[in-house]
Amino acid sequence: MIELNLAFVVQLINFGILVLVLNIFLYKPIRKVLADRRAVIDSARDKTASVDELVQAKMTQYEARLRDAKSGAGATRAEALKQAQAEETAVLEKARKEASESLASIRTKVAKEAADARALLKQQAEVLSGDICEKILGRSL
Repeated sequence: MIELNLAFVVQLINFGILVLVLNIFLYKPIRKVLADRRAVIDSARDKTASVDELVQAKMTQYEARLRDAKSGAGATRAEALKQAQAEETAVLEKARKEASESLASIRTKVAKEAADARALLKQQAEVLSGDICEKILGRSL
């Protein structure tokens, strides 16, 4: 069995003094260092969270501006395409009009030249037929 005597009481007092000394010189400084480290880590986490929120806000703003720029560029592109199509239509219409006018003037000129050629050929045919008749008959008409 365990005997409770004076040695036990001295060891108990010695243990209490040891705990007190260790608490003052070892445990309190370690707890202070751990508390300081925890405070630094917590402040770093808070700062990281605030920076992350700021980054998210800026990314949202950037994406919104990018969408606006894309839609503006799309609208500008559509407008430019519409203007280009209108100009193309106008140029094609002008070219068709000029081509039809040119074709009409060429047709008129060809018709006039054909009529002149017919009249000349008719006149020459009459002269030639008169010459042929004179040669065949052997006398002048």
